[in-house]
Amino acid sequence: MRILDEQYLKTPFYGSRKMVEVLLDHGFTVNRKRVQRLMRLMGLEAIYQKPRTSIAAPGHKKYPYLLGGITIDRPGQVSASDITYIPMARGFLYLVAVIDWHSRFVLGWRLSNTMESSFCGEALKDSLSYGVPEIFNTDQGSQFTSDDFTDILKDCGVSISMDGKGRWMDNVFVERLWRSLKYEEVYLKAYDSVAEARAGIAAWIEFYNFERPHQALGYLTPWEAYCNKSQPAQGAPLIAGEMKVKQNAIEVYNLDMIPYSIPEQEQEVINT
Repeated sequence: MRILDEQYLKTPFYGSRKMVEVLLDHGFTVNRKRVQRLMRLMGLEAIYQKPRTSIAAPGHKKYPYLLGGITIDRPGQVSASDITYIPMARGFLYLVAVIDWHSRFVLGWRLSNTMESSFCGEALKDSLSYGVPEIFNTDQGSQFTSDDFTDILKDCGVSISMDGKGRWMDNVFVERLWRSLKYEEVYLKAYDSVAEARAGIAAWIEFYNFERPHQALGYLTPWEAYCNKSQPAQGAPLIAGEMKVKQNAIEVYNLDMIPYSIPEQEQEVINT
């Protein structure tokens, strides 16, 4: 599954047939049916878009796309969210993140072993601690179209925007975040537990937010771009609205434990 995930980041247009060839080249004896099962489990499909970690739910309200033709030129104007797959030594997790579109600053994130909408709502609430955006953009996955998620945005007066078919590039900044996270952190580790995965991802997101300069931001860090000012001294309090955090304080990044068990159906696929 890890090889499939790595290959997908490189060639998201590969379908199950080509993925079979990739696995055969790595010495695995597989057939197309097995690869199709694994790709469905991981939420991957051959696209010219993105992993199918978010699947639309019949009956959920769909919202219009609001970003067409607008210029996003300031922090707090647009936030975006997406979900990705995190491999572990045994099993896997799902990660959701909320970023500020202009600065690429990660406003909130959560890990879960299921695709239920609750962990997306918790990440959204975390992000709103930094301030309320004008527009919130996601895909049309059931986690984001659920009333539990959209009601939080409506209560804050946020305009809800959702990508339509063929608009995968609209969350490209979150996709770039996933790519960087996986190649710089996740694929270098084989997490043995949820706690280890959470601590590793927390440390990397702190590095990404406060230390990693971005060429597209004029070599500012996401935090500097979000605050539109120079980086404070090491260890100094960082102010975002009325919320204070401390640089390099990993505990601010949701290190609370969550129970983790692999559902029987998923474990069956993993073991086959």
